[in-house]
Amino acid sequence: MIEWGDDIFKALKEAGIRQVGYVPDAGHKRLINACIADNDIEAVSLTTEEEGIALAAGAWLGGDKAVLLLQSSGIGNCINMLSLLETCRFPFACFVTMRGQWHEFNPWQMPMGTTTRKALETAGLLVAEVEDPADVGAQAAATLHKAFVGQQRTALLLSQRLVPIKTFGK
Repeated sequence: MIEWGDDIFKALKEAGIRQVGYVPDAGHKRLINACIADNDIEAVSLTTEEEGIALAAGAWLGGDKAVLLLQSSGIGNCINMLSLLETCRFPFACFVTMRGQWHEFNPWQMPMGTTTRKALETAGLLVAEVEDPADVGAQAAATLHKAFVGQQRTALLLSQRLVPIKTFGK
């Protein structure tokens, strides 16, 4: 089984990412734990997703690179803060575990899950999506390159097919 979280972690290290903001998420669990365990990365647990955009902007102003790890349901919380990135032209990269797609069990996840890509593109982000775990590492590296070398605002959507099927405790 391909552990795609390890592939993203490798891409973060190779890109010189020093700060990772995250809202706890089962889909990102392996990646979050790797970031927490790494002494060269400051892993910051956020209370809400939009704090991660401010973290990334502050990191850039302070000479560091940061990324945001979140779930698609958290994109809705970020819409107003995404304007900061566009207005100030900060580079930005986020990795979004998707909900409201394949085998979704929770109807509350459907609205944001089905509109995440459109919302991010409307906010000015370059968006890619990956479904095959074998492609995650290359896509993560490309997302980081576009952000920090190309000075763009980027998002990589990690298909719900990449995470275990969730249920309400059954």
